[in-house]
Amino acid sequence: MKKILLIEDNPDMRENTAETLELAGYSVVTAENGRRGVEEAKKQVPDLILCDIMMPELDGYGVLHMLGRNPATAEIPFIFLSAKAERGDVRKGMELGADDYLTKPFEENELLNAVETRMKRSDLFRKGFDRGSSGFGVFLEQARGIDVLKDIGNGRKNRQFYKKDVLFHEGDEMRQVPYIISGKVRTFMVNNDGKEFVTGLHGEGDFVGYMGLLESGLATETAEAMEDTTVSLIPREDLLALLYKDRDVSIQFIKMLAHNVKEKEQHLLQLAYASVRQRVAQALLRIHSRFAGKNDEDLGVRISRDDLAAIVGTATESLIRCLSDLKDEGLIATQGRDIHIIDHNSLLKLASR
Repeated sequence: MKKILLIEDNPDMRENTAETLELAGYSVVTAENGRRGVEEAKKQVPDLILCDIMMPELDGYGVLHMLGRNPATAEIPFIFLSAKAERGDVRKGMELGADDYLTKPFEENELLNAVETRMKRSDLFRKGFDRGSSGFGVFLEQARGIDVLKDIGNGRKNRQFYKKDVLFHEGDEMRQVPYIISGKVRTFMVNNDGKEFVTGLHGEGDFVGYMGLLESGLATETAEAMEDTTVSLIPREDLLALLYKDRDVSIQFIKMLAHNVKEKEQHLLQLAYASVRQRVAQALLRIHSRFAGKNDEDLGVRISRDDLAAIVGTATESLIRCLSDLKDEGLIATQGRDIHIIDHNSLLKLASR
């Protein structure tokens, strides 16, 4: 029997919703506020969470934020419930990683359809995929069934590297991430004395260099083929879309990247569930450090909003709203396509939260 955690501070709504779900054959655990809900989620690890937004002690956004950074609860499907039908609430919930949104009062069939749909899709991705190119191909095919990811994978190309060929050098801009189809690759760094330190050995089913792309946009090590190797080059935009565009896909992709190593998984979760504001700040700082003028007073760069949205891994509309907020707060200034950093220290603090 599937277990659902219902977090709702209104006693009547909590009781009526729980009764509807129980009559439909679900086991229901309830919590009267957000803080209690987080405790129950960690203890019960339900199959799905229904959560009100406006609650005492800890609101629904806080619940999602806390659970999204814990590997044990991050992949639980999450549906917001709210009496407020304003677009801003829907938008904020989705940007934070909610899977769906129901506006109260809702009909029984609306509730049950939403729950069933989310559970089916979650089950599909939770099954996992075989390690290797065939498993990755199946994963991409499943991801393309989601509207925002329908074009994913169309831009990737295969490339052959021979023994001792370099895939990328330390410090290179990471426009693509190699995914090993066959062969072996070693990664290494060189110290000031010219001595090499091997940082990793990679084989079929491994993504190479993705942490550099996510953290700074630059390769943090050099990658060299140890034997004749075939890789699929995953465009940066595709990798970011797999991490940021859909929660079910994101969780499964993180597992594929980390190979279920918990330390890596935790780090990737923190990167994937950083707020849009954080990612915009990080992207602006990274772009300015590479392409802006050398004078402290010249902290401007020209970039299209679509290109910046692709780097951040969010919708162009969300990016524009975030830039507008940063402008209102005095952190940046814009003129046409030009973006100038006004308060570098404050932007740096936002990026590193």
